[in-house]
Amino acid sequence: MTQFITPYGKLYLSPVIDFYTREILSYDISENADYAQIRRILQSLVANYGSHLRGAILHSDQGWQYQMPRYQAFLRNHGILQSMSRKGNCLDNAPTENFFGRLKTELYYDKKFSYHSLQHLNLAISQYIKYYNNERIVSRLQCSPVQYKNKMNIIKYITPRVLNSLFILMG
Repeated sequence: MTQFITPYGKLYLSPVIDFYTREILSYDISENADYAQIRRILQSLVANYGSHLRGAILHSDQGWQYQMPRYQAFLRNHGILQSMSRKGNCLDNAPTENFFGRLKTELYYDKKFSYHSLQHLNLAISQYIKYYNNERIVSRLQCSPVQYKNKMNIIKYITPRVLNSLFILMG
């Protein structure tokens, strides 16, 4: 999770990232960093990918949300394997932290006061994620994550092999 502090309050962004394509598969932007936010992300992920998530590994840090029995039960009920970094192991979280750094550099830093409200910042973050998924070229893929999925004809047929590195990051 990353936090945006503005004169109007705080926003918290929590994404689920496919570590192979770097696509943001699901995300939630909220004024509260709570379990309800995590639940919305997981429900969206399951609504979009359903049974194709069975066997996928969902990685997180050791945040309190990921240690909750409700979170762990949700993953088990959908056949998703839970993985947590050991304390102080930031390398597991590097791709998500890279996304947060890129997002804040390109969208937020030096622009903190150009947003007129939390809703305006929320919209800007959502638009950035749309750009990030659909237009940004991933050099390893030589196209955007969505273009890669279209090219490989795996839009709704993502297998655990492709998603074996799904990560959710809460800092």
